Amino acid sequence: MSTVEIDGAAVDYEEQPGREPALVFLHEGLGSIELWRSFPADVRHVIGDRRTLVYSRPGYGRSTPVPPPWPVSYMHTEALVVLPALLGHLGIERPVLVGHSDGASIALIHAGAGYPVAGLVVLAPHVFVEHRSIAGIEAARQAYQSGPLRPRLARYHDAVDSTFWGWNGVWLSPAFRAWNIEGYLPGIDAPVLALQGGGDEYGTVAQLDAIAAGTSGPVERVVLAGQGHVLHTGGGNGVVERVASFVSRLAS
Repeated sequence: MSTVEIDGAAVDYEEQPGREPALVFLHEGLGSIELWRSFPADVRHVIGDRRTLVYSRPGYGRSTPVPPPWPVSYMHTEALVVLPALLGHLGIERPVLVGHSDGASIALIHAGAGYPVAGLVVLAPHVFVEHRSIAGIEAARQAYQSGPLRPRLARYHDAVDSTFWGWNGVWLSPAFRAWNIEGYLPGIDAPVLALQGGGDEYGTVAQLDAIAAGTSGPVERVVLAGQGHVLHTGGGNGVVERVASFVSRLAS
């Protein structure tokens, strides 16, 4: 694992060399390098020797903690400040961004703001706040306070309370109800693979509908019946193969 300082924070990352365009993995709202499990390596294995970057954003994993409260604009900062700086430091141009949940939103903001990308893979993306999102995050708060979530997350985050309460607090704040990134979608002309679980506890297929209607480029829309919010672990649902196929077609 390597570390680079960006905007006053130490950012931990892991990079594998290989062919371009690079795959850049952007984790979920409570994720980290380790919480991707084997997914980045599995995708890389299927498509061959491809340059791959996985990192923990500031506030997550072993990167510099970010104490709460977090601003409503925290994903915009990641998309427009941290990610461009990291890509520039590593000399990565026109990557394929693979984002899950918050990471998917960050990918959409980044591409929609005009940063060049070869393609986007968005797993369980958010472009606006739904009632289901709030209900899911309220349930996560209960699980953290009196259930198994805190000890499980503590294995992956050096400052687990800052990570959880930063994320949970901003999503449940009254100001966040108006959060919406649909204005960035027309700026996206690269191909998009958008996947949603039919049983996602944090969002519905309305998110994919908005992306398909709002972006300027082609959108491949996939709904996986019976799948929850975390689509990329456990295997057996074909997500690795779908992502690998999409990426391979971009390179052809």
